[in-house]
Amino acid sequence: MKKGIFSAFILFVFFSTQDVFAQFSRPISVGAGAGGTMVWADLGNTDTRFAGYVEAEGLITPFISIGVKGEKGVLSAYGWNSDFENRYHAINANAKVRLGQFLSLPPNYSYYTLGASTFSKILANIYIGAGVGVMKNSIDHRIDPSYRTSIENVGGEISEDLNSHQLAIPLNIGLDIPIGRTLYGPRWAININYQQSLLPKDNVDGVINSKMDQYSYLSVGVKLALFNRN
Repeated sequence: MKKGIFSAFILFVFFSTQDVFAQFSRPISVGAGAGGTMVWADLGNTDTRFAGYVEAEGLITPFISIGVKGEKGVLSAYGWNSDFENRYHAINANAKVRLGQFLSLPPNYSYYTLGASTFSKILANIYIGAGVGVMKNSIDHRIDPSYRTSIENVGGEISEDLNSHQLAIPLNIGLDIPIGRTLYGPRWAININYQQSLLPKDNVDGVINSKMDQYSYLSVGVKLALFNRN
């Protein structure tokens, strides 16, 4: 009995998914872009630096996606006669939910994408998202002896592991600006994204203290939808 119910559930999910994908033929996209980073760590005066990214996304519905994103960039800050630079790499898996998921849109995605105004399509593609990943540090820092002492006096430490890995939790808000109008959705999009990444290990600058490090990343990129249906 339980096996039959499970089989029926699998068939329901399969055919429901088929019905959704019948309405749009580009469930996979790739993208790339760049922007500025700022770090919020123990050395309080942050610099604005640069990072680039590549990503791939798959759509579950026209407005819910899961994806993977890779970053390469630089974080740096200074203070208390000390400074650091971290030439990091990061990769994360993430999910995004777009506003269109909650709007009263036509049930047929093809009719919607052909008839909707540019403003409506931009509004529908405002999103929030979250993910989890790993960050590879490559830290070069200069720590003033008096600052080292003050950190150690409050129970912190200056890390000797300057090439460690740490957990990263990215939180995203942004929008996709569609370019072009076809029966199955736009082939291109301009992406504007703000990402705040939380770093629970507190070792982005080589100074381990009581507060959690984090960094922000504002980027602009281009996305290309793949597998166009003729």
